[in-house]
Amino acid sequence: MTEKTLLIVVSKILIPLILLFALYVQFHGDFGPGGGFQAGVIFAVAFILYALIFGIRTARKVIPSAVTRTMLALGVLIYGGTGVATMLMGGEYLDYNVLADTVKGGQHIGIFIVEFGVGLTVSSAMITIFYTFSGHVNAELPFRKGDKP
Repeated sequence: MTEKTLLIVVSKILIPLILLFALYVQFHGDFGPGGGFQAGVIFAVAFILYALIFGIRTARKVIPSAVTRTMLALGVLIYGGTGVATMLMGGEYLDYNVLADTVKGGQHIGIFIVEFGVGLTVSSAMITIFYTFSGHVNAELPFRKGDKP
């Protein structure tokens, strides 16, 4: 039995639950506490935990750096695109009232879309930051295990 067996088993149980909780926070953020920022951080934590347990190289195969950079740009475009869409529909920037026939419906749709963009941006930013720092730290370690300084 290896040292990491318990960590691997527990992380395989926790990672799906963490992702599910992130989706809960994301989709209920317009009704209560939470939203895109919190959900994005929670979502990123699942992948960071995966990288810590299974290794950075394995995590980069699951979500390559090119994907996280694309998600960063897409999240910002969703946020900004929602504002531009409201302007094209005759409202002001991020005036959600023009998105639906009722004020409450428009607010709900607008907040939902914007919070999704924020969540996508934050999660991909956190994963990108983790990948960047973990790559630099691993490349700069001067000693191997057991080596004397």
